[in-house]
Amino acid sequence: MTTDVSRITVGDGDAARDIAVRKRDGAAPGVVWLGGFMSDMRGTKAEALDAWAAEHGRALVRFDYSGHGESDGAFEDGTIGRWLAEAVAVFTSCCHGPQVVVGSSMGGWLALLLVRALARRTATADASIAGLVLIAPAVDFTEALMWARFPPEIRHEIETTGRWLRPSDYDTGPQPITRQLIEEGRDHLLLGGLIETGCPVHILQGVRDPDVPWEHALALVSRLAQDDVVLTLVKDGDHRLSRPEDIARILAAVAEMVEAIAAS
Repeated sequence: MTTDVSRITVGDGDAARDIAVRKRDGAAPGVVWLGGFMSDMRGTKAEALDAWAAEHGRALVRFDYSGHGESDGAFEDGTIGRWLAEAVAVFTSCCHGPQVVVGSSMGGWLALLLVRALARRTATADASIAGLVLIAPAVDFTEALMWARFPPEIRHEIETTGRWLRPSDYDTGPQPITRQLIEEGRDHLLLGGLIETGCPVHILQGVRDPDVPWEHALALVSRLAQDDVVLTLVKDGDHRLSRPEDIARILAAVAEMVEAIAAS
């Protein structure tokens, strides 16, 4: 087993960037971690998931999007499509057999987009998505949770200067919100119709989340009409869901899904 950093190159020419990946060998079904906006693969939840995988002998793959953590690239060059392409590349090159994809915040949106992207591929993949665990999934956040809520002066700044520095309560500092991020995000919106994953989905959502309201999770559930969906609302939970009791809930959800898939 190893969690040493390896790298894969995604994109061609000037768009090529090296993506840092940490892979733990183990049994299938494996687990894939998709982090959030301005987060990295060494965060509290990702590290807890890696420790769980080590304890239970499960394979685990986690990585940093370009402009995040140990990967190359500038954060402000990032878009949903760019980060999705990296998720597809890591999944198809580093994963084998059935996988439970665990997506946090933006990673929840990317997890659903990954399902769709893999279904559209003509090449046969060695890995498949057998379950999803979504933590405060920020589906369509660039449009529904950012642009739709921005006052006119912030929209004007983004449109005229190309970006706005969004104040953040987290230790990452201000978040650069670029016009490219907003405009390109419109190519990947999901909440306008039904979402078909073809696998069980467990959503964990904090009721006191200031970034992704719990009503947003309900809207997502209503779009997953054809899937087996469990929604866990954490009454006093915030956006991060990183308290020990939150971590325990997340790991229990992953373990339950992994065991069900292994037994099927």
